[in-house]
Order: sequence, then structure tokens, then C-alpha cells
Amino acid sequence: MSTDLRCAVLDDYQGVALGLADWSRVRATSFREHLTSTDELVAAIHDSEIVVAMRERTPFPAEVFDRLPHLRLLVTTGMSNAAIDLEAARAHGVTVCGTGGGWTSTVELTWALILGLARHLVPEATALRTDGPWQHTLGADLHGRTLGLLGLGRIGSQVAAVGRAFGMDVLAWSQNLTRERAEEAGARLAPGLDALLAGSDVASVHLVLGDRTRGLVGARELALMKPTAYLVNTSRAAIVDQAALASALREGRIAGAGLDVFDEEPLPAGHEFRTLPNVLATPHLGYVSELNYATFFRDAVDDIGAFLDGSPIRVLRGASQLRP
Repeated sequence: MSTDLRCAVLDDYQGVALGLADWSRVRATSFREHLTSTDELVAAIHDSEIVVAMRERTPFPAEVFDRLPHLRLLVTTGMSNAAIDLEAARAHGVTVCGTGGGWTSTVELTWALILGLARHLVPEATALRTDGPWQHTLGADLHGRTLGLLGLGRIGSQVAAVGRAFGMDVLAWSQNLTRERAEEAGARLAPGLDALLAGSDVASVHLVLGDRTRGLVGARELALMKPTAYLVNTSRAAIVDQAALASALREGRIAGAGLDVFDEEPLPAGHEFRTLPNVLATPHLGYVSELNYATFFRDAVDDIGAFLDGSPIRVLRGASQLRP
């Protein structure tokens, strides 16, 4: 049964949300362009009773809830969202629900970045397409080299498995990682972050952003890396000091970086990470895959239906996660 409730689907960059699920119970509108300011967001969705937010693309602090008097249900893709003030949502009588989603797509993108960097795929492919030089770079071999993983959870463990398949020696470190857990995942426990960075030919970040990991890799830590080493980050930009990273890349103190996450997204036009020749950057594609999106939007529709039927599902009840 359809209703007259208005549903805004935010940040649908590819314009696929409404075709991946049955939205017939609501009047759904998809916004393909990112609403960059609070005023722009409020003006666009002011009359909506339901909003579906894509991951952490659009913040929902207390100020936004204050200005959305009609909002009753906020659905976020995934089961956590650090950009939503859950306490403010509860105070305004807004139910916040999540969806399922996968993580293997981030593993795959991590390796796309590693391989693209190591074999200089972008400059070589660009040269071929533009009648440029034939074979003008020398690729870096991964077999026999060291892969250092900052974090060995679900994603890091699978990145480790692929690294072993390529014949790499896998080092891993995080604050709570034990030797036994590292060995179970086929990795060696590094004695510390410094040792991991100094010993890695490829260092890949797979940590959760929090108080202990924000700014974890700064100028001092980057200086420990080999000048031939690559840094890859498909986790959260703030784990690595962005200014220090740009400086290290600009000055050639590391060989390159593969980046899928940024302090500001979308990345502003003209940003240095768009143009540095030793950066392979993608626009936060780690979770952007057919299977993930189908799960996101079908679960979002299920959340809406359960809410309308008076029995909300996948309700997020944790303390406020809003990032400063």
C-alpha cells in the first residue's frame, strides 16, 4: 500500500537508487548532486518525512535535525555512520536505521590501487591511448616484497591473503593485534607501527577511525618509509596526516600513494591529490559496487516498510558517533 510520505534519497551519484528497489510505498526523490551546505540540504529535503543517506557523505548534526521538523525516519547505508548525531536524532523523535552491506569490494579496490601503482598503469595506458612513448616506466615487482598492513580485521585479513598469493611477505600491526591473531591470518606481527612502516614496500591502511587512530601516520611516520615504498589508504583519510602526505609525495620521499578517501569529499577541483603524478586516486569507490548498492537500497526499502508497519528494524541505538 502506497503512502503520501516523501522520501529523499541523498548522494545518488550514479542515479541508480530508484531502479534497484521497489519504492512504491513512498514518493521517492533521488538527488544525484551532493548538497554541500546545511542550508542547501535543508532547503532540498525540508518537507521529507524519510531520508536515505549514503554512508557518511552528508552530515546530520543536531543543527540539521533542528531544521527538519517533518523528518521521522533516517536510513543510512551500512550499520554505522559517524556523520549522524544519534542523540540529536532521538531527541527529535527521529528513528535511525541501517542496512546490510559487504566489504569484499574494498579488498578488491585496495588491490586495484596497489597493482595500478606498482605497474604504473595510468601513465602507461595514457601514453598508449595518446600515441605517447611505448614502455616508458619500469614496474615494481610485488613477489618477494613486504606488504605492511595497518589493521588486520575483515578487510585487512583478505588483503593479506591476496598478498600471500602474490608471494609477498605480510607484516601487520594495530594497537590490539596479537601474534596469534596475526599468524592465523598468515602475517607476521610487527613490533610496532614504526617497524611496520620502515619495513614495508607497500603499506596499506585498514584501521577504523577513532581517537587512537586519527592522525596516526604523520610526517615523522612517513619519514620512516622507504623512498621506493607506496602508501595505500582505502579506510579513512584522517588516519594519515593529509598535509604531511602531500608533502612527502610532492618531494618524492615515498614512491607514491593510492588514495580512495579524502578529508573533504567530493575532493575540491584543483586539489593537489588530483594532479600529483605519483598519486593514483579514486573517488571513494571502495564500497561502490553492484552487489553493495543492491543490498543498500533493498534494505533501505525494507527499513521504510517496517517503519511504516510500526516495527522498525536495524535501528541504530548506540551513543552519538558524530565526528568533529
